[in-house]
Amino acid sequence: MTVKAIGLIAAMPEEIKPLLRRVGKVTKRRFGSFRGYHFKRGGKEIFIIESGIGAAKAKEATRILIEAATPGVILNFGFGGAALPGPTVGDIVAAERVFAFENGQFREQAGLVSGLTANVAVTLEQQRRRGCFCFHCGTFITTGEVVGKSALAQLLPVTTTNPVLEMETAAVAQVAYELNISVAAVRAISDGADENLDFSIADFTDKEMRISIRKIFWALARKPRILPQLLRLGKNCRLAGDNLAVAVIAFIDGMSLPPLDPPSRIHAFSEHQSLAAADHG
Repeated sequence: MTVKAIGLIAAMPEEIKPLLRRVGKVTKRRFGSFRGYHFKRGGKEIFIIESGIGAAKAKEATRILIEAATPGVILNFGFGGAALPGPTVGDIVAAERVFAFENGQFREQAGLVSGLTANVAVTLEQQRRRGCFCFHCGTFITTGEVVGKSALAQLLPVTTTNPVLEMETAAVAQVAYELNISVAAVRAISDGADENLDFSIADFTDKEMRISIRKIFWALARKPRILPQLLRLGKNCRLAGDNLAVAVIAFIDGMSLPPLDPPSRIHAFSEHQSLAAADHG
């Protein structure tokens, strides 16, 4: 069955703007308190919502988007950090699995449909062959807290494929799964595994996870050594944003919706099971 409406969810305007520049006529709109956009492409209605950073906002934005636009499928997209060597800056990673990391525990989130992920992989592989970017399948780790990549990498079993750290995908998948909507997710790498940043998103955001100019200047005043890292990250994000836009358009153009897996076939881990136990138990 061909999808007629697609919902796109990203956290930040920097992840969305490169896409908007490529799709022609775009209409601004509001989804409740969230900024959003609408455009048409290939006979499909495309609805974008800017969720803001973090799981709580991602959950709310997903519910509102589903209520307002009734999409046949949702794509969560954005930037991410590679936790292990493999994907490098600008590479695109499509999620095969997604885990929430909370209180030192990994919990696998149901909702990513294997057939849908395969569609994403095929479409993005075509772009890779054209030389647009390098493409990988991998595991998304949604963190609800500030976690260092090197520390988290030590907790991952060796079987974890191309782990990418981000802050929203598990939350989007959870809400969509509860409402019986298919979900896929892609991330562009903005910082590789060898990039050990001396700052975190918490240094630049307020309690609502909104970027604060005051906090950015305060962080720079306290740690001037991070300025070169910030400049490098900005350059990386521009490359990641351009490649991400190409990947999202490829997803839209090649999107067909397979049937949802029956709930009994989707393995959701309990909150007390660890990723290591899942892979080795």
